[in-house]
Amino acid sequence: MSDPPPDCLRCGACCHSPAERFVRVTGADWARLGDAAERVAHFIGRGHEAYMKMTAGHCIALEIRPTDDGAPEYFCTLYDRRPQICRDLARGSPECAGERTVKATCARTI
Repeated sequence: MSDPPPDCLRCGACCHSPAERFVRVTGADWARLGDAAERVAHFIGRGHEAYMKMTAGHCIALEIRPTDDGAPEYFCTLYDRRPQICRDLARGSPECAGERTVKATCARTI
């Protein structure tokens, strides 16, 4: 397993995916999102499953900002209201390492 990222602001791997059904939104998540829910999440399929919208290969709530040295920093614009699955993903956890490994492998194959 690789070392955990020094700072989630320098990683953002968990927010990236080409999949439309990547960040599941439960009823409790929808309520927590409040007035932003319809802007950032949508129902897919027969209308019974909600997911965060994806744009340019990442969650719509992710804002990527360049630092002074040109490196990207990743900010969740809904951090205090983010879905539970995002809350449960801890920096350096096996799930975090898995996301980083998969995303690094994908980047090397492009």
